[in-house]
Amino acid sequence: MNKTLFFTTITMAFAAAHADTEIVLDYAGKPATAHTREANQNQAGRLNWDDTRAFTDARRGLIARFDAETAALLREQFEFIGNEAPDTVNPSLYRQAQLNQAADGLYRVSDGIYQVRGTDLANMTLIRGDSGWILYDVLLTREAAVQSLKFALQNLPEGGDLPVVAMIYSHSHADHFGGSRGIIDRYPDIPVYGPNGLTKEIVDENVLAGNAMSRRAAYQYGVTLDTGDQGIVDAALGKGLSQGEITYVAPTYDLNQQERIERLTIDGVEMVFMDVSGAEAPAEVVTYLPQQKALWSAELTYHGMHNIYTLRGAKVRDSLAWSKYINEMITLWGGEAEVLFAAHSAPVWGNAEINEYLRLQRDNYGLVHNQTLRLANSGVTIQDIGDAIEATIPDAIYQTWHTNGYHGTYSHNAKAVYNMYLGYFDMNPANLDPLPVQAEAVKYVQYLGGADRVMELAQADFDKGEYRFVATVMSKVVAAHPEHAAARNLLADTYEQLGYQSEGAGWRNIYLTGAQELRIGILPGTPKSASSDVIGQMDISTLFDYLAVKVDSLKAAEQGRVTLNVVALNSDEVLFVELSNGNLNNILVDAPRQADATLSINGADITRVLLGQVRLSRLLETGAATLEGDDQTLGKIFGTLVEFDPEFEIVPLPPVL
Repeated sequence: MNKTLFFTTITMAFAAAHADTEIVLDYAGKPATAHTREANQNQAGRLNWDDTRAFTDARRGLIARFDAETAALLREQFEFIGNEAPDTVNPSLYRQAQLNQAADGLYRVSDGIYQVRGTDLANMTLIRGDSGWILYDVLLTREAAVQSLKFALQNLPEGGDLPVVAMIYSHSHADHFGGSRGIIDRYPDIPVYGPNGLTKEIVDENVLAGNAMSRRAAYQYGVTLDTGDQGIVDAALGKGLSQGEITYVAPTYDLNQQERIERLTIDGVEMVFMDVSGAEAPAEVVTYLPQQKALWSAELTYHGMHNIYTLRGAKVRDSLAWSKYINEMITLWGGEAEVLFAAHSAPVWGNAEINEYLRLQRDNYGLVHNQTLRLANSGVTIQDIGDAIEATIPDAIYQTWHTNGYHGTYSHNAKAVYNMYLGYFDMNPANLDPLPVQAEAVKYVQYLGGADRVMELAQADFDKGEYRFVATVMSKVVAAHPEHAAARNLLADTYEQLGYQSEGAGWRNIYLTGAQELRIGILPGTPKSASSDVIGQMDISTLFDYLAVKVDSLKAAEQGRVTLNVVALNSDEVLFVELSNGNLNNILVDAPRQADATLSINGADITRVLLGQVRLSRLLETGAATLEGDDQTLGKIFGTLVEFDPEFEIVPLPPVL
């Protein structure tokens, strides 16, 4: 079903269910108000439009533009991007959208180094070895990886008939490894290199909080929004996310296990890997190629400011370490590097240009860290620090395009630094133990004279363009009275204007998705944070850690103490599992302990059970697994588990009539 037909169907269904409710269904979005037009025009007047070097670099080295089959992966969805920013898009973000739209094919980076840019959020890099191609980062999905490699091999000016001989992952985010099975299926025996601890970090980040992260990611990336001037225009790091299957093939060689800087020769290509984990990603490497004088910065740099805290949800990143890692790159290789290339954006050429670029990137992350703590040490609170840090940005950084807040923003990055050092609490006693959201909202609306009185005041502020506070107060009204159609519409209109003014792509998508859900409810499309390949990499203890977060503690408490040995037949590992006081515990032990029952099973079969690919009863019937002891034990444990709702409420939903 195409998106237009889908929205029409949803509109009809929603209208039928709410025939007696005055709700506006406007899927195309509303126009920018005069206040939004003025705000965007004011920002445009402060930007350095004379600096167009990034566009020159984006076009440099083009070998072949995408054919129709390759453009269909992603790029053709953004053909609406024009020469002038519409009123409904922040002009700085639109310029980033134009820059990313310039990624349109196969490019030469340097001797023997090529990139496919524009098929996914990330770039696919091909490095010529003695006998074939080394792939550096293989995109988000199997489909994007397969088609990008096919296009590259058809159009490379050299070695198009050569095989892939190795695959390297720069770090632990899915848009850099998700296409891996598409490569391995064709070249099954090649070595795979990745940062030390990569698999563990992928599992830790994507599984235990995976359901919440997936729902939030739907907002950050606007997965239910259409592309267009009133919808998605860009994803900051690239145009957007490819559609398809996210896969994972674990590395056969872990980089930097023994030393932080490791030198390897892969198919005749000398590479120097430096571990930069704990900044942009929990497991990450940058790479220097001395023969080509080429520096791969992974995702420590791109043409914009990155997230210190990613809005979909993740552990806060260390911006001080980030700036220091870039400083190391300058110190180690800044004297000779002639080209800087990365997982996102076009390369930077020329030694002087590289050093200027890296210094600005370094200083921007260092500034966010240091100025946030200067302000915090002066008593500025977490709520105020996002506004306060804006006043600390030197003009040299503000006038530089590649330090602007397209992915990260100064506001939420500063709050992340504050939270990393001081936590969420600002020490104001009023914020120590507030009421739950809905109960608090009810009291606010009562104190303010009722929903209609708040609506009257909020509409007046909306008409003056004071959207930030209107969003705050109207969110209280809608939380207290989700059935209030006029309140929902005003809050949706407010979110929409805030989205139109946002420089950050994630901010825009979050505001516009919130407006969409207020108007029509939750649409299907929540992405999965953990694929079957990723879950399949979980060790037996982590599998039971995952089960533990699904336990309903009150149901579990009714079971009393339940114990179970799990013997992994494929690894001889023994896990002792104990359900006690409403909590599911596990620990690896040397041998089975006294327990209510002992389950012997292959670790891979446990994963299949969790994924719903096979029933445990079937494994027991066929002898693929055995159970000794109390046959009620498994039922007692698994009977306490809940299924997460992948489309839980973020903005209050209207009542179903």
